[in-house]
Amino acid sequence: MKLPDDDHGLIADALPVFVSEGQEQIASFEQLLLQLEDAPGDRELLDALFRCAHTVKGSAGIFGLDEVVAFTHHVETLLDRLREGEIALTPDLSTVLLQCNDQIRELIDQATGGLEGAGGEAERAALVARLEAFRGHAAVPVPASVAAPAAASAALQCWQVSARFGADTFRNGMDPLAILAYTAQLGRMVEVACDDSAVPPLPQIDPETCHLGFRFTLETDQGRAAIEDAFGFVIDDTALEIREAAAVPPAAVQTAEAAPAVTATPARPRDAAPAAADHVRYIRVQADRLDAVINLLGELVIAGAGALLLARQTRQGALVEANEQIGRLIEEIRNGTLQLRMVPIGETFSRFRRVVRDTAAELGKDVALEITGGDTELDKSVVERIADPLMHLVRNALDHGLEPPEQRQAAGKPAQGRLALSAFHESGSIVIRISDDGRGIQRQRVLERAWERGLVERGVTPPDEQILQLIFAPGFSTAEKVTNLSGRGVGMDVVRSNIEALRGSVTIDSTEGRGSRIEIRLPLTLAIIDGFLIGVGASKFIFPLDAVVEVIENQPSAAALDTRGRSMIELRGRVLPVVSLRHLYALDSPHRRAAASSSSRPARSASG
Repeated sequence: MKLPDDDHGLIADALPVFVSEGQEQIASFEQLLLQLEDAPGDRELLDALFRCAHTVKGSAGIFGLDEVVAFTHHVETLLDRLREGEIALTPDLSTVLLQCNDQIRELIDQATGGLEGAGGEAERAALVARLEAFRGHAAVPVPASVAAPAAASAALQCWQVSARFGADTFRNGMDPLAILAYTAQLGRMVEVACDDSAVPPLPQIDPETCHLGFRFTLETDQGRAAIEDAFGFVIDDTALEIREAAAVPPAAVQTAEAAPAVTATPARPRDAAPAAADHVRYIRVQADRLDAVINLLGELVIAGAGALLLARQTRQGALVEANEQIGRLIEEIRNGTLQLRMVPIGETFSRFRRVVRDTAAELGKDVALEITGGDTELDKSVVERIADPLMHLVRNALDHGLEPPEQRQAAGKPAQGRLALSAFHESGSIVIRISDDGRGIQRQRVLERAWERGLVERGVTPPDEQILQLIFAPGFSTAEKVTNLSGRGVGMDVVRSNIEALRGSVTIDSTEGRGSRIEIRLPLTLAIIDGFLIGVGASKFIFPLDAVVEVIENQPSAAALDTRGRSMIELRGRVLPVVSLRHLYALDSPHRRAAASSSSRPARSASG
């Protein structure tokens, strides 16, 4: 897919923004469509779905990506029929729309230089034919008014259009020339005139304020609604007037052909513009830039802690107080900066709606997906790295856990299985649970397979917890045959290793005949953690502060040894084991008596 020649450099520079926003619209389209399957008559979902397609089509038109515009036009047309109630959403239609969405994603990927597969064009043509069949029409070629400017025709309608853009058009990130360029693709635009009567004298011009207006005649077969849609992004702030006009005279057509074409320029950034109090503003920042800032902040946290330590050693009150104030400010900056990396886990959960739908259909199962705690926030880097393990666990639950409808009914269960994803914060960590009401893990079957593979000595029966943990052993599988989803013994061991690489843990609980629950516990962030500094002689140790429940005074008289020589201590009527770091790490110190009472204080630790 090639970019238009005009202003190629400027458009190419802005293209990544379009690709990013386009991918967001495509993801929203998929989620809205899956929600619409459960509520086919929800008008708000239908309208939102239509807006996604319209936004992608409009933005692609601004960049001259005609293939995206042409294909999305068919989807948009069918969605319009759905909104008007002329056709109903069925599972087959929903499947076709999801496939169309996948094709739009591929077309947008091509805009960044990706190569198209040999069957891409043929597949899109087949999808267009199926869309037309749902509309009750034979397949038709793409309207010329969508793919390219229309040729002059006596049957086309002429419209006189006057548009005066609002003062905040630039601040809202919109470009009047880009909108005008897209409007020109609806047909043939003639008699274009710029209304600059509202432009103030040069010394009084605010470069962030728009004073532009345009008048033009448009010859098109798209109708008034299509012209209004072209201004859809700015319609609330634009004084738009559309009137029917007489046919365009030949002289005007010749004039238009001789006039320079309107070219698209990238939308202006909104950095310096003040926003209305009731509007939430966003700014896109490259992830590597944010990571660089957080890495520097980690170094600043460590340097600040070191400066405070040195200040305390000087015993100068004013210096200690100044460093403590700096430390508080650094902590506020740290907390605010880390919030920039936090994203809702629900964005990852939502991806599994399509996975559950397609996989369940492939396996011949009826599965309802329940999502709770989607607003729970987690570090973006953790979210990105946990997506694949979660994907495997979800597919594993669908394949191994949940039974086919006939087996569920024979067991006295509802025909529809339930798969639940949930997330919540607990003790400075995030807990993610994947649970189902399927057949559960058959412990005897797992144990027999472990005996066969030599993972457990034959005849030995470990405790239930250890039996369940066997499914995470490398190469372990209880599947009788290899399928597209399972049977090769690859996956669960990788899931555990990936989770542990994130300083997390995974546990499993299962009841035969009732279902399973897998619980993943992860740190909220991998960037900066609070630490608790422990000193044993000349050695220093740092424990994650979230792992410290309580600090008690060292009481040698309360310590005792059990029959095996292990240390214990009594705390509020409970006997707790005691681990000596000195003995555990064989730390020898000439100042044994002085070091017996280990020093401790809060500290900061940063990790990349």
